[in-house]
Amino acid sequence: MQPIIQIIDLAKKYKDAEMFSLDTFTLSIQKGEIFGLLGPNGAGKTTLISMLCGLVKPTSGNFTIDNLTYNKNSHHLKKIIGVVPQEYALYPTLTARENLHYFGSMYGFKGNHLRNKVSDNLEFLGLLKFADKRIETFSGGMKRRVNLIAGILHNPKVLFLDEPTVGVDVQAKNSIIEYLKQLNSTGTTIIYTSHHLSEAQDFCTNIAILDRGILYAQGTPKNLIASTAHAINLEDVFISLTGRS
Repeated sequence: MQPIIQIIDLAKKYKDAEMFSLDTFTLSIQKGEIFGLLGPNGAGKTTLISMLCGLVKPTSGNFTIDNLTYNKNSHHLKKIIGVVPQEYALYPTLTARENLHYFGSMYGFKGNHLRNKVSDNLEFLGLLKFADKRIETFSGGMKRRVNLIAGILHNPKVLFLDEPTVGVDVQAKNSIIEYLKQLNSTGTTIIYTSHHLSEAQDFCTNIAILDRGILYAQGTPKNLIASTAHAINLEDVFISLTGRS
């Protein structure tokens, strides 16, 4: 089966940086996976996501998404991927509904179809009663949920999530995870970065462990734990592979 994402020897070294942020990185991701890119801050996760989204140019190497490249198919690729950045990409003085109508219209949705799509997603994430309140009045968890909806209104084939549950409470985190599981069940491949290893252990079907721009291991959480001596969770696996420091 052709992977939906194929990465070959991808590397990135920013101008004036002493080290590579990502170093000769090779990885295959299959359609329908919830794939976790795990590692501490500075591991190279955001750099990798930024290159796969076409926001940052690689220093070397290449990759395809759905067998397409940005060099030849950038317009089509932007239609089939969704991006939810770690920072909120929302207009604070607009309401949640106004923000989502704006982003939905950019994807070509309009009329009742757009209104229903926005309302259904707000309701699923428990935000419908706050739909007409301004984003600047929202808690961090509420903003995170609206940010997520904005990235999936066009039903992307591949969804990139950069730390989607950072800074949110337990209830908001559970709501986001359940929403993403339902989205995945309809066929969307999810690429998810996190440094929360326990969350990823339960959520992801497959993971890659990164540190200092290097791929240390890849596999299902269960197999990685089973193949690491004395490991009972992903945290043990990570420490064994990358060292306690």
